[in-house]
Amino acid sequence: MASGSDLALAVSSELESVLRLKTVDYFITRRPWLDLYGVNVRPVAPFGSASRRPYVDPALIHRSLPDELLFEVFTRMTPYDLGRAACVCRKWKYTIRNPVFWRNACLKAWQLSGIVENYKILQSKYYGSWRKMWLLRPRLRTDGLYVSRNTYIRAGVAEWKITNPVHVVCYFRYMRFFPSGRFLYKNSSMKIKDVVKCMNFRSSKADCVFGGHYTLSDDKVEAAVLYPGMRPTVLRIRLRIRGTAAGANNRMDLMSLVTSGVNSSEASVPEEDILGVVEGWQDDETHNPDVPAVSHKRGMTPFVFVPFEEVETSVLNLPVEKMDYFVPG
Repeated sequence: MASGSDLALAVSSELESVLRLKTVDYFITRRPWLDLYGVNVRPVAPFGSASRRPYVDPALIHRSLPDELLFEVFTRMTPYDLGRAACVCRKWKYTIRNPVFWRNACLKAWQLSGIVENYKILQSKYYGSWRKMWLLRPRLRTDGLYVSRNTYIRAGVAEWKITNPVHVVCYFRYMRFFPSGRFLYKNSSMKIKDVVKCMNFRSSKADCVFGGHYTLSDDKVEAAVLYPGMRPTVLRIRLRIRGTAAGANNRMDLMSLVTSGVNSSEASVPEEDILGVVEGWQDDETHNPDVPAVSHKRGMTPFVFVPFEEVETSVLNLPVEKMDYFVPG
C-alpha cells in the first residue's frame, strides 16, 4: 500500500506534466496547397504561454501585399466580387466587412433616393449596417440583363391534310437597368449572347433597343418606354423584385404590361420624362383613338437575371428543340 508521501509525489508529477503542455507550441496541420491564401489560421494561445509571441502570417500573398494595397484592391471590386473574395480566407472576410465598401455600393445602387433618405432608411430599418442594407433592401441589379423567356404554340400549314403540325415560337423580353433611373428594353427572338452586344445607348435604330425611365419604391418598379413611329405607343410596365437568396434580387415578376397611344405633344417629350407623362393613367386610358389601350395577359413570364459574365453559357441560349419550356423559379 502506497504511503501519503508517495501519493503526493505522484500527483505533483502529473500537475507538472499538465503545466508543461501549456508552454508547448500548437501543432497545425500543414496544407501546402492552401498556404497561398492563408487558410491555416493560428489558434489563440493562453495568456502567458510561451507560444504567445508575435505572429507572422505564413501566406505568401499577405507577406507580399501590404494591407493598404489590399484595401485599395477591395475598394475597386464590385459587391458580388467582394462576396466571393470573402470566401478566400478569414483575413479577407474580416477586411471586407469594413462598412466603407458597402456604403459606396449602397449609395450608388439607390442614388435616386438621395443621400439623406438613404441614411434615414439605414438607421430606421437596418440598424446602421450598410452590409445588411445591401443584402436585405430590394434593388435593381445593373451588372447584367433581366430576361423573360416566353413561348406559345402556332399552328402550321398541313400539305396533305394528314397531320396538323404546330410550331413552338420562342421570344424574349430584355431589360437592362442603370443606377441613374434609365433602362433599355428590347423584345426579340434573338438569344441573350447575341442581344447583349447591342444593349447599350450607342445602339442603332436597326437594333430596336428603346430607352425609358423607371422608379423604385420598396420592391415595386414602375417603368415606361416610348415606341416612336407613325403611331407612337407607350409601354407601361409594373414589376416586383424578389430573389432566390438574400441580396440576389435575380427575379422580377411582371405584374402588368399595358400599351397605350399618345398624342403628338406627348410623343415629343424626352425619353427620361415619359414616365412622368403617363403617371396616373388608368389601364384602359389612351390619348390616341387610333391606338387603343391593351392590357396584355400573355407573355408574362417572370424575368431572370443573367450577369454579363454568364451570358455565353446561360441555358437561355438553348434552342426550343432542347428546352421547350423554362421555369424561372
